[in-house]
Amino acid sequence: MIKAYKLFTGEDGHSHFQEGTVAENLIHHVEGIRFKETPADFEYDWHNAPTKQYVLTLTGTLEFETRLGEKFILRPGEVLIALDVTGSAHRWKMLGDQPWKRVYVSIKDEADLNFIPNSKD
Repeated sequence: MIKAYKLFTGEDGHSHFQEGTVAENLIHHVEGIRFKETPADFEYDWHNAPTKQYVLTLTGTLEFETRLGEKFILRPGEVLIALDVTGSAHRWKMLGDQPWKRVYVSIKDEADLNFIPNSKD
């Protein structure tokens, strides 16, 4: 299974994240795709996702943080599902010396979302 993080706005108006996976071999209808590269020493301050999107990390390691102090590390080969287009936002900073090369895939219909949350122990 491919590791994934769902970043979303909770009922409290704050960004939160949930760890899980994405299922393989499912076809998803999407709106668009774009590619981006950011240097290794970059940080991006508080912001919301510009649109609901999958973010597929090719290279680079980042630390994401919500305003409530929740943090997770996103690594190459993992998927970020950014849904927090409103609310208190999130920020990220690069870790290590690799640039962040990624692919953004805009989600057409959230009902089709490919995310399987980890079960609580």
